[in-house]
Amino acid sequence: MTDQTADSEQIRAAAADYIEGWYSGDVARMDRCLHEDLAKRIPTSESGDLRTVTKARMLELTAGGGGDMADPEYETVVFQVSADIAAARVTSPEYVDLLQLARTTDGWKIVNILFRNRP
Repeated sequence: MTDQTADSEQIRAAAADYIEGWYSGDVARMDRCLHEDLAKRIPTSESGDLRTVTKARMLELTAGGGGDMADPEYETVVFQVSADIAAARVTSPEYVDLLQLARTTDGWKIVNILFRNRP
């Protein structure tokens, strides 16, 4: 297995913790994949205004039940891995999430998320 393949698998695992953790309300999985300095953003209007969610808020929302959907179907695409940074997309029943990740001493962590609701 190449380093690139191993990285891609670890990035997919972080993405799975994120989306499966959300839909199952699993705070431990959500906590494991998010960087302490997470910034999750969604455009709220055509003017480009953004609403931001922190890691602490994501954990609160997840503890409150998250997406409350058993076994959601989703797709993860790893776009690029460049040394200690990576980009991926997760498409779930409700959202399209663009993830930026960083390699840390604790593994790959999601640092930034830009997302939108699916039509």
